[in-house]
Amino acid sequence: MTSPHTTTRPRDTGTERDHRHPPLLPGTAPVLLMLIVAVTDLLTPDWLHVLPVMAGVPVLAAALLSCRATATVGAATLAVTALLQADSGRWGRPDGEVTLATLVVAGLASLAACSLRQRRETQLRRVRSVAETAQRALMHPLPSRIGPLELRGVYLPAESEARIGGDFYEALRTPFGPRVLIGDVRGKGLTAVDASATLLGAFRELAYREADLTEVSEQLDERARRQIAALGGTPHQDCAGALFAERFATALLVEFPPGEPVARIVHCGHPEPYVLRGEAVRPHEPDQPGAPLGLGDLLDARPVAETVPFAPGDRLVLYTDGFIEARDRGGRFHDLAAHVRAHAGRPLQTMVTALRRDLLHHVQGDLDDDAALVAIERLPDEEGGPVDGRP
Repeated sequence: MTSPHTTTRPRDTGTERDHRHPPLLPGTAPVLLMLIVAVTDLLTPDWLHVLPVMAGVPVLAAALLSCRATATVGAATLAVTALLQADSGRWGRPDGEVTLATLVVAGLASLAACSLRQRRETQLRRVRSVAETAQRALMHPLPSRIGPLELRGVYLPAESEARIGGDFYEALRTPFGPRVLIGDVRGKGLTAVDASATLLGAFRELAYREADLTEVSEQLDERARRQIAALGGTPHQDCAGALFAERFATALLVEFPPGEPVARIVHCGHPEPYVLRGEAVRPHEPDQPGAPLGLGDLLDARPVAETVPFAPGDRLVLYTDGFIEARDRGGRFHDLAAHVRAHAGRPLQTMVTALRRDLLHHVQGDLDDDAALVAIERLPDEEGGPVDGRP
């Protein structure tokens, strides 16, 4: 199961850089290599020829610098090599001419490689721009506040260059109170992204239209089944003979009725959320969980809205399985519950940032699955306003 605000860069470990010690400029490495080879040639006997190593200078420049800078470095390498040959008396000798010819060939090849690298970098920047635009169109930035609720979220795609995946979430102000959706589409790639877009679009429509949160989940299940049929997904039997679809999505819907210190939760095969009340952190396990979206006609598990107290100061932590199924190098699962307890007393934004950092530290920055998390806190009545800002 594959398991989206701040949209974040997945490989960022959160470590602050020390700006007092800036990294060396890219052009330093080729120049430094040229100087090392030149000094070594001056200090070694005439029978030891190290000048052919100069061929590595334009190659290194091609990997780090622009084409113009690479050409400049290549010309400088030729000039320095010729001067060193003249100083040692090897100018005009066959071995010296072979060395110069080698540098010319290496320089031209480096220029060609540098041009190809820059062209591919330009293409990659365009692809990243399109991916980021697609992500913003697919998943709107999470609002920082909806009425009395403060919200913070994080999305970490497993594919660092893709920026989008099968996890999704949304939070909306509706006539029936704020409503939040978090979900996870089975599978990866464009199929999962297409399914996420379909379910998000359906939720944005249904959340405003349907007064019953259970009806919203059932309508989402119908949309998911239509999506499965359109993509050619077919049911199959597991080893016990039960029928399952090849494609489905787990989801969790939460509603905060206006004027009531409660939250209504509908489980659709999704991991249970954590309820934070004071120092207590407990998972909300549903008495009657519903089937994952897309499997409503195969499993006899009608979703039911369950009400839990949600007073000022209480928090809800919603997440996808990428946060609990992530493994470290030793194969140990990430213990999200323990980390939630450790950071429960911190401000909401600080808590979410810490949970993100802890996950990346656990997997050492190498996620195998998308991971999304949304934290919600009910503010005191005097702090809750009609703010619905999206950062």
